[in-house]
Amino acid sequence: MRDQIVAGNWKMNNDQNETQTLLNALKSHSKPKNVRVMVAPSFTQLSQSVSLLGDDVITVAAQNVNAAASGAYTGEVSVSMLKGVGVETVILGHSERRSLYHENNASLANKVNTSIESGMEIVFCFGEQLEERKSNRHFDVVKEQLSEALFSLSAASWSQVVLAYEPVWAIGTGETASPDQAQEMHAFIRNLIQEKYTENLAQEVAILYGGSVKPGNAKEIFSMEDVDGGLIGGASLNADDFMAIVNAF
Repeated sequence: MRDQIVAGNWKMNNDQNETQTLLNALKSHSKPKNVRVMVAPSFTQLSQSVSLLGDDVITVAAQNVNAAASGAYTGEVSVSMLKGVGVETVILGHSERRSLYHENNASLANKVNTSIESGMEIVFCFGEQLEERKSNRHFDVVKEQLSEALFSLSAASWSQVVLAYEPVWAIGTGETASPDQAQEMHAFIRNLIQEKYTENLAQEVAILYGGSVKPGNAKEIFSMEDVDGGLIGGASLNADDFMAIVNAF
């Protein structure tokens, strides 16, 4: 049975005090045994978060990592640095990393390979822009993103991969993605993996939805056959909202 996962991407939010307050609030909530819960603070709060959550089931993830092991990469963080503070999971390929910092399939493939080889779990993000959806190229875009960044991995390596489909056109644009649209793409993604690898592997990979999931729509979205949870942005900054989503399965 696939993992059900709700991951909160805090982006560039929460200083030390705010992190402590939010994590203590999350710890006070009961959590379903069948749902994995993740939070992804900023780099500066990773060590603090690992320490605060030491006795809790919540996994701490990083929001990014460099493909190089070390070197003259000012401002960057390596896999060994993440693992050194107890972080074993990293988000790669988020739409903001692609659009604001010009990450592409080739550079992401390097990050993926380094992370996998180092034993990290990755939450790999991908998805189409509004113009790509309107021109009916969304399936082609997603296929290209997955093929170029992930399909060189061995079948065994996929045990370290969680996918997160982000329809960028449905995030802060006024456009709305329906649960059926989410399911359609998730089923397409699972079929791509089956065609490249095997049906068994495709059925084991968790595919999260990252299109503005909120307490009010989470239950309907998570009820879709191929949607295994969500990558949550703004709602993850509020403990009650985030835990309502966690408990929406």
